[in-house]
Amino acid sequence: MNPLGCHALVWAGGWNADQARRSVAGVAEAGFDFIEIPLRRPAGIDVPATARLLEDFALKAAGGLALGFDTNIADDDAETAGRGEALLNEAISVARDLGAFQIAGVLHSALGKYERPVSATASARAVEVLARVAERAREAGLVLALEAVNRYENALINTAGQALALVSAIGAANVGVHLDTFHMNIEENNPAAAIRSCGRRLFHLHVGESHRGYLGTGTVDFGAVFRALVEIGYDGPIALESFSSAVIDPGLSHRLAVWRDLWTDSADVAGHARRFVAAGLERAHQAAGAGIDGGRRE
Repeated sequence: MNPLGCHALVWAGGWNADQARRSVAGVAEAGFDFIEIPLRRPAGIDVPATARLLEDFALKAAGGLALGFDTNIADDDAETAGRGEALLNEAISVARDLGAFQIAGVLHSALGKYERPVSATASARAVEVLARVAERAREAGLVLALEAVNRYENALINTAGQALALVSAIGAANVGVHLDTFHMNIEENNPAAAIRSCGRRLFHLHVGESHRGYLGTGTVDFGAVFRALVEIGYDGPIALESFSSAVIDPGLSHRLAVWRDLWTDSADVAGHARRFVAAGLERAHQAAGAGIDGGRRE
């Protein structure tokens, strides 16, 4: 089975001592294999204490990061891109010291609403920066997964096809695609086909419902998603990402346009997601073994 994980933001909006313990303990008690730790402020992470928590709860770690407009490596301004490269390198150092296996997220450009398309110069700069960062990540034993997000949150990569093109331009074996069912539900004509198009270049998958609430209560066709994963032999990490302003900090809630609370109980939404994904993958494997499509709707 795939390693199943949960983003720390399901449990807390930050990473001070109390938030880190609550997040790690909650993710472990919900039965997940790994926790996705936010690295947007790497210097604020107490690495030794976090490493001890991971060991105490027998939990693996991945890193998650989204660049901002002040650290956008796909920017026409070289100084701004330089700040982004420095942040990515700092995140790699912290992830390495935590024993993490990867960093995923919007590593390629800023997360936020753009007023204009990304220029050719800025796109080329992102490729150059990520090629250097990928080498540093390789030396640290890490892989990087570049996330395709919806048009309201990014202007460089919105689809799996665009992510694959960027990965190809970077040309590093440890750089792959990060897909998210919430974003695919907005941007892809056929999310299952998008997954199949990535094949072995799919490095990370976020499961999120169309409204970011409980899995299975929105419009995402998870049956088709799980079948596509089985078809390509995907054995990589799958992580829950779900947001509620009742849990995460207001600043982040506002940036992500989380205006209503679709859940208030972290343990309940996480435990439900763990069972939902495990059961869905099992059904997809059984259908594949029986040579049936499991009622495909694509």
